[in-house]
Amino acid sequence: MASESGPGSTDPLLLPRRRAPSKGGWKSALFIIWVEVAERFAYYGISSNLISYLTGPLGQTTAAAAAAVNAWSGAASMLPLLGAAVADSWLGRYCTIVASSVLYIVGLGMLTLSSMFPSPQQCRGAVDSQGACPPSSFQTVFFYISLYLVAIAQSGHKPCVQAFGADQFDATDPGESSSRASFFNWWYFALCVSGTVTIALMSYVQDNVSWALGFGVPSLVMLLALAIFLLGTRTYRFYGSGGGGGGGSNGGASAGGTFSLVGKAFAAWRKRRSKRQEAAWPVDLPLENGDVAEDAALAEEVSGLARLFPIWATCLLYGVVFAQPLTLFTKQAGTLDRRVGPAFQVPPAALQCFLGVSIVACIVVYDRVLVPVARRVTGAASGITLLRRIGTGIALALVTLVVAALVEMKRLRAARDAGLVVDGAAGAAAVPMSLWWIVPQYVLLGAADVFAMVGMQEFFYDQVPGALKSLGLALYLSVLGVGSYISSFLITAIDGLTTRDGGTSWFADDLNRGHLDYFYLLLAALTALDLVAFTYFSASYVYRRKGGNSH
Repeated sequence: MASESGPGSTDPLLLPRRRAPSKGGWKSALFIIWVEVAERFAYYGISSNLISYLTGPLGQTTAAAAAAVNAWSGAASMLPLLGAAVADSWLGRYCTIVASSVLYIVGLGMLTLSSMFPSPQQCRGAVDSQGACPPSSFQTVFFYISLYLVAIAQSGHKPCVQAFGADQFDATDPGESSSRASFFNWWYFALCVSGTVTIALMSYVQDNVSWALGFGVPSLVMLLALAIFLLGTRTYRFYGSGGGGGGGSNGGASAGGTFSLVGKAFAAWRKRRSKRQEAAWPVDLPLENGDVAEDAALAEEVSGLARLFPIWATCLLYGVVFAQPLTLFTKQAGTLDRRVGPAFQVPPAALQCFLGVSIVACIVVYDRVLVPVARRVTGAASGITLLRRIGTGIALALVTLVVAALVEMKRLRAARDAGLVVDGAAGAAAVPMSLWWIVPQYVLLGAADVFAMVGMQEFFYDQVPGALKSLGLALYLSVLGVGSYISSFLITAIDGLTTRDGGTSWFADDLNRGHLDYFYLLLAALTALDLVAFTYFSASYVYRRKGGNSH
């Protein structure tokens, strides 16, 4: 932690570093965007089809696999709170990105190795009901250790890369401030293009070639991501104090940060408490001028973070909806007629491509059509306020859930009409219903993401103090993390309640006997209540005044 200095100090390490005019801007941001494109290829190469690996080679039930995927996704989205605190207070964003990238590569490499066991010699004729070698305890444990190493690597990589990219634009410069608003849109655009290509390619490789190759390619791509990031080092804009790149070429840590803010708050409390204990009777003592200014600044930062809590809490149900495409949407798609042409069959996870295609198309329409029109109407540079954008996304998520429930009701009717609802079936038989029926729920959720996800990214980045920008993006990621944990809890609890006394689970391995439609309707009801609460709290929210990248 950097030490304090007096007004006359000329120590260059304690002064904001002047940025060179030739550094930063879109030139640097494009390097960082390409790094994130490669990282997202690696991440979605694992996560998009993870439930198929758990219910396939690892032999888990649908409910257990969905809960496990949600728990892992929750960890990958919650741990960035810790990673952001470390980056903002100690390592700086640049060094945190490099360190977490190395850990990322190690975790992906171990994941590839875990999918290569047991060997045919180790199997020795012991096969499961599907004729495959059952996983050993060692393989399962090694797999989960590798998987959670990737989640830990995410904790440093995810919040810092985007914050570091946004740092390349000066919020106090009108031109660069406008570019930073577009940066968040095009950042998400690039991520979704990468995710769409990854899902289409890697789900096919994993389902039809091998899981080892399907996990191995993402590890090589992540190695490429690190090389690209290091290649752009000389173009990056760094800041010597809190909000900047922190840790630039000299590895210096931020002078502020999360731990610093907590430490200052605790020190101020102890100072006030000791003064009151020295008084003859318990009355508030007047503070010195310096104490008043310091306490006022500290109170502003702490109260600013506290004001974010109701908004954060009312976004959590969106995180629950966001968890469904990786789990239940994919299992639902696996029961449909996915034939295209005489021989090719679309992998279930590949249908997530429609989510990415929808996001890409909607971002272009939003940035090039909706924003200019709204800007002329409202006079605001962003077109509509960030909270209105998020609220629109939550409303679209509600529509998505209703549509998903209606499609599932039709699928269940088609299964009953075809005589496919059979007691004791090991898995759901294919239903004579085209895959195109499930596409609208992916398209609608993609549109919801453009409003809610991008809005949350910019909102939490913009509304935290300058020294805590990485923490701001970690707050957005924690919405997805807590949402995944809520989804995991709901699935586990409902599965336990519905199977009690010999009943059939809503998430039965044979989905033709389950009731995903009930689950989607339950989430729709909860999301409707959540939207009411979000509207109430956002109506009274006072936006924090924008400042520079370094405060």
